[in-house]
This record gives sequence, C-alpha cells and structure tokens, in this order.
Amino acid sequence: MAPAQAGPVPDQVASLESASITKVAIPNLLDSQDEPQLTDSKSQQDQDSDDTAAGTATPTASAPIKASGDLSTMVAQLKGSETGSHELDCLATGIYFESKSEPLAGQLAVGKVIANRAASGGRFPPTYCGVLFQRGQFSFVHGARLPSVSHSNKQWQTAVALAKIVDQDLQESSAGGALFFHARYVSPGWRMKRVASIGNHVFYR
Repeated sequence: MAPAQAGPVPDQVASLESASITKVAIPNLLDSQDEPQLTDSKSQQDQDSDDTAAGTATPTASAPIKASGDLSTMVAQLKGSETGSHELDCLATGIYFESKSEPLAGQLAVGKVIANRAASGGRFPPTYCGVLFQRGQFSFVHGARLPSVSHSNKQWQTAVALAKIVDQDLQESSAGGALFFHARYVSPGWRMKRVASIGNHVFYR
C-alpha cells in the first residue's frame, strides 16, 4: 500500500487561494549607499555628559538679558532657579560651591576666573563645563558629574544670577583677568601676579 500523503483537500485549496495576506512593512536598514544603519545605543543625555566631562561640549549662545544698576541690584533682578543652559549650569555650580558664602563681589570674581579660563585661547578648556572638569582644579568635582544642588536654595539662585552676569559680561570685577584663586587661609607660594583679595579669596593671573 502506498503511504498516505498529507495535503490540502480541494475545498481548503480554494480557501487558501482566495485568502488575503496582510502586508507587513519592513524598515529600510540601508542608507543611500546600501550601508547598514545601526541605532546608537548611547542616549543623547549620556553623550552630553561624556562631552561635558571631556570639556568638548559646545556651549549654546546665551540670549541677551536685561539688567541694570549695581551688582546687588542686578542679582536681585536676575535671581532664579534655572539658568537656561547646560553651560550656565556649570558656571553657576562653580560659583556656588567655591564661593556661596562670600560677598557678591567675591562670587563675581570666582565666576570671572571660570569665564577667563574658558576664554584663554587654549590654555584651559574652552567651555565652562570643561574648565570645571579639568583634572585637579576644583575640589568639589568628583568623577564625571557635578554634585547636585537644590534649586530652591537662595544661595543657588544668587549663583544663577551671577552666572548670567558673568556670561554676559555685565559687571566688571576688581579681580580683572584673574585665572587662579585660593582661600586666604592657605599659602601655596604661587609665583604669579596677585590682582585682588576679596572676601576669603586671593586672586592671581
């Protein structure tokens, strides 16, 4: 006896022939050069953090701000919890952790040092974040991330205002073109020009 063969009966054949087949869209994984395109597994936020730590993040141009009067008046006008950009976050963080208990003139001078370094033409990293993350320069920086700060903190809001003032160069500082500073209770013996002593800090260039 011939072995039985499995196969569709005539009614099933007719049913299969008349059945519609759902089309499934297949994504095009080739570019115009027929090269595979792979999704980057690293998120943009992670990439921004890496660029920040490496000092290669590109600062965004800050929109001009309106403020007038002396330093304390400007700070009162510009106080707020948000800086508006990642670079200004770095600048405000540097001002906060290095000088939050200092007089406004001292906080301004610390901010100017960070800005002066970023504008030094290659001597230091070219961004505020890069300046902070340069190895061995700021003791409050550990690893690849800045310490967090409560944005409801009044000292933080003052640092935000001062960061905007420094970034827009709205006020002169008696520390001038200083690139370095240290607390008055230490004596590092630097052979540099001393340009100012404000609050608890001494400034040099």
